[in-house]
Amino acid sequence: MRVVALVSGGKDSTYNMMQVTAEGHQVIALANLHPKDKDELDSYMYQTVGHQGIEKLAQAMELPLYRKITRGNSINTKGSYEPTEDDEVEDLYELLAQVKEEQNVEAVAVGAILSDYQRVRVENV
Repeated sequence: MRVVALVSGGKDSTYNMMQVTAEGHQVIALANLHPKDKDELDSYMYQTVGHQGIEKLAQAMELPLYRKITRGNSINTKGSYEPTEDDEVEDLYELLAQVKEEQNVEAVAVGAILSDYQRVRVENV
């Protein structure tokens, strides 16, 4: 499968890409949401510490990198998720829509595997 990997610059997203590749899938692009003016957001969804190194990661992997500034607002924090205006999950939707327009991707890989909160939101997107 042709996969876009959501990367934060942290160990979980890096390990996730290794597992995807080990399972025979092909990572064809990287995607990242990052803060505008600071290093760390108070975000329910996104790790932003280390986001400065993601461009180097994409260069080293020789993959296209898609980035978008996130508003970093967790408006809908319920156990389930429905599209919610100005919620940070909608930033992810917009980013992945752009990737889908420009790349022939079949799946999204994410390192947030042990967080039900994050998993539910990524699955919703």
